Amino acid sequence: MKKLTRLAICIAIMITSQAYSQSGSMVEVKGGEFIPLYGTKTEVPVDDFLMDVYPVTNAEFLKFVEENPRWRRSQVKKLFADDNYLRNWKNDLSFGDDMLPNSPVTNVSWFAAKNYCECQGKRLPTVDEWEYVAMANETSPDAREEKSYNQFILSWYETPNTYKNTIGNTFRNYWGVSDLHGLVWEWTSDFNSVMIGGESRQDSTGDNNLFCGGAAVGATDLMNYAAFMRYAFRGSMKAKYSIKNLGFRCVQDIEKSEL
Repeated sequence: MKKLTRLAICIAIMITSQAYSQSGSMVEVKGGEFIPLYGTKTEVPVDDFLMDVYPVTNAEFLKFVEENPRWRRSQVKKLFADDNYLRNWKNDLSFGDDMLPNSPVTNVSWFAAKNYCECQGKRLPTVDEWEYVAMANETSPDAREEKSYNQFILSWYETPNTYKNTIGNTFRNYWGVSDLHGLVWEWTSDFNSVMIGGESRQDSTGDNNLFCGGAAVGATDLMNYAAFMRYAFRGSMKAKYSIKNLGFRCVQDIEKSEL
């Protein structure tokens, strides 16, 4: 019996270790053009880039705050994070008893997420990049018109406390990216730029919109209610907000070799 118990522990450690190593992996996303939900009926170009397979975990963010004291709960400036920042952690260097190391980190502000990615030599994805990858199911790069796919996403929106699950709990999509739907909402670099009015979002840098809400989304396809929910959620955010079901992942540019 003891041998079986020890074997079970060893297997659990091996699985956990493998998941940790996988959490730092990235996959290449081939760029293209797509018509997003908001503001324009013309195709938006997306360049090739690398994206994290999984969202950033509690264990990974703990290492980050150990190495960057200014992002610890007791030391972060109020300008960069509200009172909910890491509120589910015991203290600066220890997350809660009911939290798993390999669950996605949440209660993290946009500022903290942005700096985390920068410290990894990466960045937060743009809205266009995130939505481009999130269109995909397991077999198709664009499954937005598949009723079952949208039903899956909407059913997740109605399921409580999925942020407590570990990474890798949902499918890997066409690009090899996991957990874009079914685990946590995720920050983007220009999360509120969709609220910009005018002919095109490209007409403005949108810096002011990173810190306040804006007008209603001009949606091109209201039937895609799952995506509309994401844009509405982003539009309600401020960069210092820290929410219990909001995490993030990083992306990286692909350097084009000179001819």
